[in-house]
Amino acid sequence: MKFALVIFETDESRRRIQADRAGYRREYEGWIGGLAAAGKLAGGDALETEHTAPATVRSAADGTSIVTDGPAHTGEETLGGWFIVDVADREEALELAMSLPTPETVEIRPILESA
Repeated sequence: MKFALVIFETDESRRRIQADRAGYRREYEGWIGGLAAAGKLAGGDALETEHTAPATVRSAADGTSIVTDGPAHTGEETLGGWFIVDVADREEALELAMSLPTPETVEIRPILESA
């Protein structure tokens, strides 16, 4: 089964990145490398979250679009990226998410597989 591990940056993760970017990156990449070495990593991408602000497009019932600067959902947690893992079940996906050594929030979502 494939699951998306959706990564949300937090105030704490941003503080740690600013304090020691190289150390933080080594810790994070070590986790990703472990997923890959175990044959569990099927893909993923990090989002550029420091230099270019996101924009949000919402479609109205009348077919018009409204564009606003900023993320779709505001708050402490901001979307940072995602990984696709290929695992036996939801429990294994949860275990992998809980093994992330850095203080992001991880949302686990099953990938819809076509028939």
